[in-house]
Amino acid sequence: MKNNKLTKVEQDFILHWGQMGVQWGINRTVAQVHALLYLSDEPLHAEAICDFLNVARSNVSTSLKELQGWGIVHKVGRLGDKRDHFESVQDVWELARIILNERKKREIDPTYRVLQTFVEEAKADEETSEHSVKRLQEMATFLQVSSTWFERMNRMPKKAIQALIRFGGTGKGA
Repeated sequence: MKNNKLTKVEQDFILHWGQMGVQWGINRTVAQVHALLYLSDEPLHAEAICDFLNVARSNVSTSLKELQGWGIVHKVGRLGDKRDHFESVQDVWELARIILNERKKREIDPTYRVLQTFVEEAKADEETSEHSVKRLQEMATFLQVSSTWFERMNRMPKKAIQALIRFGGTGKGA
């Protein structure tokens, strides 16, 4: 961002990220604040974010708290400035890892625990069909296996994951 102004491309990216955020179940402004901070070459204070995005201070404050809760935006200090400044995780691979971990923790893990309960209840319930028991068990097993795979992948170094993804995408390893 040059001269504290957004270019058309930067504006379009921020607007698109906001639209995608809605598709992913994230508040539009939260996604736009993240997009702005991701593009920014320096940490921004809340008032600057308000000015860039033309949104209310309360909306920016709420968005920053949510992004900090996800672990993808961090508060940083500036010498001579009492205001808090904020920056996004800049490494796109680390950003993806954090988001995937949070989504697993917030969505997959609770669903797996509930499915396990449903499987046990369905097995104990004489009125629940074997077909339903089997389907619930298959879903629980799928989530458990996927979760284990994700945890193993998550422990791999970034370069190994990048190579694996590249190899899987081309079949050539390049």
